[in-house]
Amino acid sequence: MAGIIKSEATYGNDETAQAQIDIWRFVFGFTEMALVKCAIELAIPEILEKHGDPMTLSQLSSALSCSSPALYRIMRFLLNRGIFKETITDQGTMGYVQTPLSRLLIKDGNNSLATLLLFESSSVMLAPWHFLSAQVLDDGTSAFVRAHGKNVWQYAVENPGHSKFIDEAMACDTRSTVPAILEGCPEVFNGLSSMVDVGGGNGTALGILIKACPWIRGINFDVPHVLSVAPEYEGIEHVGGDMFVSVPKANAIFIKWVLHDWNDDECIQILKNCREAISEYGTAGKVIIIEAVIEDKKGDKLKDVGLMLDMVMLAHTSKGKERTAEEWAYVLHEAGFTRHTIKNIQAVSSVIEAFP
Repeated sequence: MAGIIKSEATYGNDETAQAQIDIWRFVFGFTEMALVKCAIELAIPEILEKHGDPMTLSQLSSALSCSSPALYRIMRFLLNRGIFKETITDQGTMGYVQTPLSRLLIKDGNNSLATLLLFESSSVMLAPWHFLSAQVLDDGTSAFVRAHGKNVWQYAVENPGHSKFIDEAMACDTRSTVPAILEGCPEVFNGLSSMVDVGGGNGTALGILIKACPWIRGINFDVPHVLSVAPEYEGIEHVGGDMFVSVPKANAIFIKWVLHDWNDDECIQILKNCREAISEYGTAGKVIIIEAVIEDKKGDKLKDVGLMLDMVMLAHTSKGKERTAEEWAYVLHEAGFTRHTIKNIQAVSSVIEAFP
């Protein structure tokens, strides 16, 4: 009886009982990323999408030429997480079908984040997480440098395959975020004649924007080794350079997921160069920043991803961080901008317009 009474006391408190459950999510939290990565690598979403009708375990294992028992256990896990779902086939047996979530894992699908997940779960990007506590205790060396002996940008220059992987991963987010901008605040692009995408990578963002706004002349600006493998787009010119030195002149500067890679002083220097690039356009010039804005309020799960991104910045960059509205106001003021607005869209990032 004493043992039973002790057990009831231990689990009688709701908060304590929930903690006993939640702790296992942290112990085995890596399994979710690993199993979704497995599904992407096996192309299960593509196979189910192409098949259309529900696929039985036998049909799916035959399509994959793999072991049914192992596949069954993997699919059972993914079903439990809501990645796929089961339904009855025409023959009365159970079969697997797609969900809105699994369709985001089709490599070439609309709004797919498959490549971004493969990138973040790669050995190169996972290694720094093992050095995060060491970085906290000694902030002089970043976790990425501790893991690889060089920072993320040096590593990319010396490893062209990884550099291409970065651009493809960033393009994943771009393909969902830019349409969200065009839908949520299309007025941002009204009246613009030219636009430079600073750190534009392979040109995905400008490719989408110029197609939607053909009156804008686009300049995709990035370091030469990135542009050397960038595809050509109609209405877009690739220009190589260093954003810390200068930025090509244009009516507007578009800069997405770049400023969060740098500390305040570096961020201010980049923004000063952006402000200089639009100076000849006077009040008609502006800088369009696409970044997360960290908020204190809870409940917005999409915006809460910004806190995860902040940890990614801590692990993968030397001084990068996600910023609050107040921190954005500080760097913009220090860079010489007189006013700015922040607009929320249906994306992790917000749209910050800064005016000279």
